[in-house]
Amino acid sequence: MDGVIHWRAVLDELDTGTERLIGTLGGLTEPDLRGPSALPGWSRGHVATHIARNADSLWNLLEWARTGVEIPQYPSLDKRNADLDAGAGRSGAELIADVRATAERFAAQARALSEDAWNAPVKAMQGWPHPAWYTVFRRWNEVEAHHADLAAGYGPADWPEPYVRWSSAATLTGLAALPEGRRGELAGYRITATDSGESAAPGWTAGGPEASGSARALLGWLSGRTDGSGVHVRPDAPLPAPPPWPYEPSGF
Repeated sequence: MDGVIHWRAVLDELDTGTERLIGTLGGLTEPDLRGPSALPGWSRGHVATHIARNADSLWNLLEWARTGVEIPQYPSLDKRNADLDAGAGRSGAELIADVRATAERFAAQARALSEDAWNAPVKAMQGWPHPAWYTVFRRWNEVEAHHADLAAGYGPADWPEPYVRWSSAATLTGLAALPEGRRGELAGYRITATDSGESAAPGWTAGGPEASGSARALLGWLSGRTDGSGVHVRPDAPLPAPPPWPYEPSGF
């Protein structure tokens, strides 16, 4: 399930990605931070706060794995949203300190976790289970996708190649496993990464429509971070709208 990179190597990628993110935040003015992000209804301060609270929430899952005592990722959706609103208006220095401290806390917990605990089952807020090691990959999506959501000069074209390789493959695998009622406009399509050869065909039959592009172009489109630039549909038609991302992982 971890694809082309081991979860231990992802911890180093996360350290580097977090520093890139902090660099972007450090280049924003206070008015910039109050300005709109790429996510509807969220300021850049909301995005930064969410990145920090996500690290805390995934730390909770690692603590569950370590102790064997169930700890939910978030106490509730309402509490998660209230925390975002409460933290979004903080100064740039406060936001950066929060993002840095929570990322370091998550990384320290991950590196200290015993081998046995890494395979312990935990559960995402949405209810689906996964082994504790998958929290590292979930965090990778959060750091890279939400860095792009700051709408501050960093986008899918800047995503590191190891991240693109892993997340595009995981996205196609998850898409292929989506139940029929959750495929949205992609039902009946075959989606193919032209550089890796990986594909998903949720409900596709021979002769049906296809969408193709590089793994980076597909990931940008399927994750909702681009308008589908670099993705081509055959026969010629408007790009279908992907279902909400990220998709529930499969294959554990």
